[in-house]
Amino acid sequence: MKKIRIGLIVGVIAGIFDVIPMIVQGLSWDANFSAFTMWVIVGVLTATTDIKLKSALKGILIAFLILLPTAILIGWKEPLSLIPIGLMTIILGSITGFLIDKWINRKT
Repeated sequence: MKKIRIGLIVGVIAGIFDVIPMIVQGLSWDANFSAFTMWVIVGVLTATTDIKLKSALKGILIAFLILLPTAILIGWKEPLSLIPIGLMTIILGSITGFLIDKWINRKT
């Protein structure tokens, strides 16, 4: 349960950081909600999945695997928009993986 809670917290934080520029750009609420929920799911899966990778790479891998179906739809209509989406996925995925690993494995 501790892992899920940490994943949810980090996922919500990542989701907020991802959605802020989207709101500033005036993107639709369904796009904002989709991005936010993606990061919540990335957080939970990163916290609970046991893949033998460095924490930042694990976060990036899980984030891109979850993004892939949506990226196909986005890229079909607006391929250039995949550039900032990919960059944000790399940045937030690595930070998510790193933070989750540090919080789960911290000495208390």
